[in-house]
Amino acid sequence: MRAAISLAALLALASACVGYGAAPANTKFLRIGVDLPLTGGEAPAAVPALNGIRFYVSQHPTLGGFQVQLAALDDATGGAPSPEVGAANVQRFVADSNLVAMLGPFDSAVARKEIPIANTAGLAMVTPATSSACLTRDVFMPALLNPAFTPITCRAAGLPAASELRPNHVNNFFRLSVTDELQGAAAADYAFGTLHLFRAAVISDGETYGQGLADAFRARLTRLGGQVVAYVDLDPTTSDPKGFLEAAKAAGAQAVYYGGVAHSRSCALRAEMKAIFGAGEAAPLLAGDGLAQDPVCIADAGDNGLGIYATVPIIDADAQPEAAPAIRAFKSAYGQVTDYGPYTMPAYDATAVLYSALGRGIEAAAGGLPTRPGVISQLAATTGFLGVTEFIGFDKAGDTTNRQISVFESVGSDPRAPWRLAATIDYTGRLPY
Repeated sequence: MRAAISLAALLALASACVGYGAAPANTKFLRIGVDLPLTGGEAPAAVPALNGIRFYVSQHPTLGGFQVQLAALDDATGGAPSPEVGAANVQRFVADSNLVAMLGPFDSAVARKEIPIANTAGLAMVTPATSSACLTRDVFMPALLNPAFTPITCRAAGLPAASELRPNHVNNFFRLSVTDELQGAAAADYAFGTLHLFRAAVISDGETYGQGLADAFRARLTRLGGQVVAYVDLDPTTSDPKGFLEAAKAAGAQAVYYGGVAHSRSCALRAEMKAIFGAGEAAPLLAGDGLAQDPVCIADAGDNGLGIYATVPIIDADAQPEAAPAIRAFKSAYGQVTDYGPYTMPAYDATAVLYSALGRGIEAAAGGLPTRPGVISQLAATTGFLGVTEFIGFDKAGDTTNRQISVFESVGSDPRAPWRLAATIDYTGRLPY
């Protein structure tokens, strides 16, 4: 019988701490923890990711003679993702002797609290989403992506370095998303090489995430031969961008890049751009995943919703022919449009990669429960794993070796309309720094 699981039903299940039920009698089992913001503002993206995880497990209910169980916990509890709640969830995972690895989290601030706990316990973490560079490196911004052309350390950016998050000095954190500085660079490559925009104005919200994206865009555009004609740190919730936009237009700006998130009403500046730059694609607004595919952004843009381009640090599974059978099977099992999202298939692949490592860990344990350190070792050795989002592997820091960034374009002023994939920027063979 086909199971059509609604978003509301999944949220109810998530809040009830899914996965800690009794195991079938006389059955060997292993558990995988899942920590995601299953309620609150990020739930519309995170619950479809959980669906991808669940769908993979439903297709592969056993592994090496073990029944697989998921222990899914919410780190948002109805609001924003909470680092403290996430840390408590990981403590619960660590205390479960049959839980051998975890999937998640979704948010970089949550990951900073969780990694040291999991690292101390030797618990592997695989995430489809978090993109802060300082989760895996000690350098926040490489020299060639900093407008001053000097490297910025994580400590200088106000963040703990990756080495500080690993008390055991062994990496236990692996991710399928690329890091944020590549988003800014990819937006510059797309603006310069595809849209033929050579002069841009840049706005940052002044926060670490937004500042990093804006700086990488500035440095990359300049290195390509373009020009940043105006720059400002501006909080859209308290400041009117009109004066800056007018000055930028007078200086010859052909587009605006924004580093920040949609929920700070940043796309209200898109509405302001219409009277100054003209409507729609005449003067694009470029940004990172803080704006991508966000209905709040389109609503705030008013009747100037067309011509917004935003990068996402993952591969768009819908554009991969190899992913089509898995996506069709998923959509036949999950009946609501909201059950599927951009992170459904990356989460599906994160589960597949973890399964592969667990299977090898079971073999190494002669058919027994894989050890937690053994799972970490197997993940670290992953290379050339074929998932539905192409080949997956990890470098020594735990970052994906498949460094592709998707560029999405808004299609109008309807917040419900899906964005269109405009391009894929591939840094797998060569980084832009």
